[in-house]
Amino acid sequence: MFTGIVAEQGTVLGIDHDGEASATLRLKAPTTTEGLALGGSIAVNGVCLTATQINGQEFSVDVMGETLLRTTIGQLAAGDSVNLERCVPSGGRLDGHVVQGHVDGVGELLEREALGNWDRLRFGVPATLARYIAEKGSIAVDGVSLTVTAVSPAADPEPWFEVGLIPTTLEETGLGAKPVGAKVNLEVDVLAKYTERLLSFAPQGKPAHRADDESRSASPEQTTEAQEAVR
Repeated sequence: MFTGIVAEQGTVLGIDHDGEASATLRLKAPTTTEGLALGGSIAVNGVCLTATQINGQEFSVDVMGETLLRTTIGQLAAGDSVNLERCVPSGGRLDGHVVQGHVDGVGELLEREALGNWDRLRFGVPATLARYIAEKGSIAVDGVSLTVTAVSPAADPEPWFEVGLIPTTLEETGLGAKPVGAKVNLEVDVLAKYTERLLSFAPQGKPAHRADDESRSASPEQTTEAQEAVR
């Protein structure tokens, strides 16, 4: 699990593609590699990947075809900067929000506007994800935990959402230099997805019930028997 608090901007050294089936991504990251062990989990622009090789301040991760298809990882090139975050240790602080590193889709930066010392960014979002994004809710953009400040109307055929970036986020993450038209990895709040899944099991027109509801809806006879047993 991650929190969406970027620890470092790493540098892409190269990406070796094996057709569309997989790729090996090589990165340099002095801070991230401190104490990093083989098999350790790292969020790279919001994508949870596993360290397969470590050499000083450099490390490699393997990227499978599904990840190349559903994220922007395959578009990276040598010299690019990426947002990096190590997984949260047991008992660690949750400073952002729960981020799994499982990207839900790719968005596009539609607008950015400098407003004093902060920036307003508007992202286009796949229609299949729009219902999970709520004003004042959380979203991970390229692995950065952000608060949604505005959303498009539900009926908008081209949905979008907006976020505000403070100076620290502009300086410490790759979002500060993102140009209009750039693609970004999006992960919506997992709680919204779980809620939708739970409600999908409810009979139409009836609320979902908990697994222990049956024990709470005992008949009057059962209730009387239980009370007498207690006496």
